[in-house]
Amino acid sequence: MKIKSSPAEKAFDYFNYFLMFMLILSMLYPFIYTVNISIAAPKDAEAGGFFILPKSFEFTAYKQIIQDEMFWIGYRNTILRTVIGTILSVFMTCLCSYPLSRRDLPHRKLFTFLVLFTMLFSGGLIPAFILYNNLGLIDNPLIYIIPGMISAFNVILVKNYFQGISNSLHEAASIDGASEWFIFSRIYLPLSKPIIATIALFNAVGHWNSWFDSLLFINSENKKVVQTFLQRIAVEGDTKLLESGLATDMVQMTPESIKAATVIVTIVPMLCVYPFVQKFFTKGIMLGGIKE
Repeated sequence: MKIKSSPAEKAFDYFNYFLMFMLILSMLYPFIYTVNISIAAPKDAEAGGFFILPKSFEFTAYKQIIQDEMFWIGYRNTILRTVIGTILSVFMTCLCSYPLSRRDLPHRKLFTFLVLFTMLFSGGLIPAFILYNNLGLIDNPLIYIIPGMISAFNVILVKNYFQGISNSLHEAASIDGASEWFIFSRIYLPLSKPIIATIALFNAVGHWNSWFDSLLFINSENKKVVQTFLQRIAVEGDTKLLESGLATDMVQMTPESIKAATVIVTIVPMLCVYPFVQKFFTKGIMLGGIKE
């Protein structure tokens, strides 16, 4: 039997539909606008304005970016950083979270507190620079991987998820003579795909979008990431753009087109990856955020 909704309920539903549509539009429009600017003719790109459909089609900006060697060097560095950094970060995070999830770990509360403490306080930029310099990480690609290899927030998420796995599985495996490493790798990790996919997404997006560490700690141009390249284009503007050799013919392109095309090229990989891990995202966050 279908229950009829009252006028007030219908009005509430329509209001929610309208609100969600406006929210989706507010998030989708900047992307559409950037795409349109990247393929627009110079006069249309300079004019700007509010438009959904592209006014013209011209791919000169993309051609110029593809021809720039430093852009592809930065792109390569970003891909290597994201892949290596994400794999190592996920592995080390799970390796740190597993013992913290075991209630028989000596001084477990103390270790958990020390992990949480790092979320509240940090030494600051200058002490970090001195530390990295003493470790030989300045102008070293390892600066992209080592400092952010373990995130306290991710450790807590994975720890809580591991605690949600039945302890009887651990006890049964222990009785059969399985080692802790076997239990961790063959039982806990296969059962933790949602939270692993979630923190992998966090780390991948963080590595892909990061540019500040490259700007501060990397001096060699061939070691910088593509986001630093994008930051220079966005901040330094027309003059520096011309001096760098990106815009060799302003009749054919504008700085706005180059900026938009660079943004699109750099965000496409994350747009392609996200749909494959999105199905794990909600489940991983919900179960990992619950504390027993």
